Amino acid sequence: MKDAALWKQQIWAWLTDTGMWTGTAYTILKIVIIILITRIGIRLMYRLIDRTMEQRKTRKIMFNSRRMTTIGELLKNVITVVFNFLLIMLVLSQLGINLAPLIAGAGVIGLAVGFGAQSLVKDIITGFFIIFEDQFAVGDVVETGAYKGTVELIGLRTTRLIGWRGEVYIIPNGMITAVTNYSMSNSLAVVDLPVKAERTLQETVNMVNQALEGIEDRNPLVISEPEVLGVQSMSTSEYIIRIVAECQPNTRSEVERDIITEVKKSVEQEEAMRQALLEQAASREQ
Repeated sequence: MKDAALWKQQIWAWLTDTGMWTGTAYTILKIVIIILITRIGIRLMYRLIDRTMEQRKTRKIMFNSRRMTTIGELLKNVITVVFNFLLIMLVLSQLGINLAPLIAGAGVIGLAVGFGAQSLVKDIITGFFIIFEDQFAVGDVVETGAYKGTVELIGLRTTRLIGWRGEVYIIPNGMITAVTNYSMSNSLAVVDLPVKAERTLQETVNMVNQALEGIEDRNPLVISEPEVLGVQSMSTSEYIIRIVAECQPNTRSEVERDIITEVKKSVEQEEAMRQALLEQAASREQ
């Protein structure tokens, strides 16, 4: 009975300890303030990064807008990690936990992880160099090794590509040793057009020029008027002429299809006109 009474007295003393509850409320208030300040700090840094990136995009000096977007997202991720780490440290200190052993232990663990995760460190370092050397950016079409697609995300450890069929490739940055970027300069559309040997070269060139006249106005992907280079190869039954046109980056296939379509329409119109003339001549003879 005495133990139960003593136990009740201790509980009552703890519940009625004004100093303890005041200290607890003060600690909770400080933790809430720390969390609010951290969230506000992250929002402010996000706005500062967005404003800085927008100012760089609108300057007279040309900047790759996709590169600015990539760097901005990377900086936001770094800011989030740093602020959340500081938040955890400050909250633990408010709870009365001694941070010195934790920091020392984290240093030892970090050293061990560094030796055991060299590939992870390599991925992170390579990711930074990819961004700051402007090897490629979000939205670029690249090919590395056996993978080709549009860059959807460049992270600290991995890069994500989306293939033209919808495949998603997740590649560790350390494995990206050589990259072909199809979005950094204008492309060259090349069409090899087979023509029957009965048609003269001059007739073919005139027909192609007429069919492709003004295509750069109809198709914004075409930069300059297509040019007929001449005969690429020939046989006894046909010869092949080559048509080239400068176009926007990574639009070669679309422009080539457009050129072929325009020439095909012109050939069909010419054949239809020739057939109509033959029919008229036959009707007159009858």
